[in-house]
Amino acid sequence: MTQALRAFLTFQGGAAAAALALYEDVFADFELVEVDRYGSGDVGPEGTIKAATFRLAGSELSCADSPVDHAWGFTPAISLWIDCDDDDELERLFGRLSEGGQVFMPLDDYGFSTRFGWVGDPHGVTWQLNVH
Repeated sequence: MTQALRAFLTFQGGAAAAALALYEDVFADFELVEVDRYGSGDVGPEGTIKAATFRLAGSELSCADSPVDHAWGFTPAISLWIDCDDDDELERLFGRLSEGGQVFMPLDDYGFSTRFGWVGDPHGVTWQLNVH
């Protein structure tokens, strides 16, 4: 029987720690639940994230720095959806997450939402932001 479903973000080159620091700075409800780092003699570079679990917007997610170099990265085809309480929160999150990243859809009325934006953060994770 299935016990849980959780998004798992695979970073490369030590980017997981930087991404976690960004999310902790951006999201007021961010909680780092657990973090395990590669040590001396492990398969990954010492000090990088072997596995981390964090909570954000009521959901639990996990991430790691892959010890194997991959030709792929994150794709906008899968993104994290955040329902914001108001326009101020939406604009703040949009601005912070897109800083150094990429805007896929600027904040606007797209018919399915009167206020929506889609961004990729500097670490490649994509976020769909909506006023609920």
